[in-house]
Order: sequence, then structure tokens, then C-alpha cells
Amino acid sequence: MGKFLSDFKEFAMKGNIIDMAVGVIIGGAFGKIVSSLVNDIIMPCTSLVTGGDGYKNLKYVLTPAREATADGVAAVEEVAINYGIFIQNIVDFVIVAFSIFVALRVIMKFKKKEEKEEAAPAPAGPTQEELLTQIRDLLKKEVNK
Repeated sequence: MGKFLSDFKEFAMKGNIIDMAVGVIIGGAFGKIVSSLVNDIIMPCTSLVTGGDGYKNLKYVLTPAREATADGVAAVEEVAINYGIFIQNIVDFVIVAFSIFVALRVIMKFKKKEEKEEAAPAPAGPTQEELLTQIRDLLKKEVNK
């Protein structure tokens, strides 16, 4: 049992796991923000164009709803294909995907900039042959003194 816990602790404390957990939490929060953008800002503006409540109320009714009658006929719920909700989810997905794409692009731009700064070539030093030539010349000077 002790080995199991120590292995789990080693696994959980690896940098990649912690980074992934932070990414999942931030991604969830980011998803909520983008969903709010779609539902609370974009879709109401879209409803002005479509002349209604946006896409969410668009549907194709297969069986209309019926209320119960006094002679014992049971109520029937409406059966409909809610294609408006489907359209809204597609719009939501496209905006989330685009937002993540833009965010990743900005992050990668900064990473590439850091990598270029870190990977700046070191000043070129003398080659091995040049060093040997310099050593030889110094030895000749010492011998000739």
C-alpha cells in the first residue's frame, strides 16, 4: 500500500499532469465564457435578423401536443425535431473552436519568440584547427625566447 501511494504521489506531482489539470480547469472556464458570449450576445443579435427568439425555437413538429379531454383521452406531449438548438450548438462550437485557435496561435507566437531568444546562436569561436595553430605559435614563441 505504501508503494502504491508513493507511486501515485510521484505521478501526480509530475509537471505534465499539473499543467494538464490547470489546462482543463482554465478550458472549462473559457468554455463557459464563450458559451455566454454565444447565448447572451451573439444569439440575441441573430434573433434580430431571424425575426424571432434566435435559433433555439426553430423546430419541425412531428406530432402536435394535445391536452387531456373530459372523456378520458390522455394528454399527448409534442414530438418535434428541434433543429434550432442544433444550429445554435453548431454556432457555439464554431465560436469556441475559433476562440481556442486564436488563443493557441497567440501562445505559440510568444513561445516561438522565446525560443528564438533562447536559441540565439552563440558567438562562433575558433575551430579546433585554429586553436591548435594558436597553441603551436605560442609554443614557438616560448621556445625562441
